[in-house]
Amino acid sequence: MSDAPLVVGMSPCPNDTFMFHALVEGIVPWPGGVRPHFADIEALNRRALGPAPERLPVTKLSAAAFLRVRDDYAPLSAGAALGRGCGPLVVARPGRAAELASLAGRRVAIPGEGTTAYLLLRMFAPAVRAVPMTFDRILQATAAGEVDAGLIIHESRFTFGAHGLEAVADLGEVWEQATGLPLPLGVIAMRRGLGAARREAFSRALARSVELAFAEPSRSREWVRAHAQEMDPAVCQAHIDLYVNAYSRDLGDEGRAALGELVRRAAALEGEPG
Repeated sequence: MSDAPLVVGMSPCPNDTFMFHALVEGIVPWPGGVRPHFADIEALNRRALGPAPERLPVTKLSAAAFLRVRDDYAPLSAGAALGRGCGPLVVARPGRAAELASLAGRRVAIPGEGTTAYLLLRMFAPAVRAVPMTFDRILQATAAGEVDAGLIIHESRFTFGAHGLEAVADLGEVWEQATGLPLPLGVIAMRRGLGAARREAFSRALARSVELAFAEPSRSREWVRAHAQEMDPAVCQAHIDLYVNAYSRDLGDEGRAALGELVRRAAALEGEPG
């Protein structure tokens, strides 16, 4: 293995920084160390979809974006954002929408066209008019009436009420009702050209980093808060509790089945063979 630092694309959100803290700080060793490249999830998606020389060796990806680059990237068995009760929410001002069907033809802010959240919206509410923007602008834009509803992810899931908004639908619940499977939101992926042995070794190291984060959460607390968009400690902790779980240590058979089902449904949506 090279002794140069391994560049890893990750979001500054608490779930990613919580999982990667021990690796980045060298508490879990990796030859040459790990250098984080922080970016919004949609920026990471776009980079992975861009020219091959610009693609990061390891990166966080929305599950929807991973489906489009899986010939070049392979998912790690550790680091996934996948679970139950953790889906993106559709929110609106009170009285604006009673259910997903009532949003047909209306403007809905989305956190990027490459996100799993938008893929789910296309699956279950295909008639909306999507308005892309960065995830941290959606609550304000929805509350101000710039759009009819917003599709929210990350810590916005815990703070939308403070903006005077109400939930219209939880797309994770809709997915679970339709499939019986947990919802795959994102994965950590490594470029296939780096080899299976290196991928498996890094996945083990990341799993160890996740285990240490759970065992000694105080060690990562300040680093997590320093990078979080939402600084409130309770919100940071709620974010971690929701998105980091047993699947983050190991995707497992059920996690792989969920990712496979997302592949199948996405292919059907695009009219491609599954």
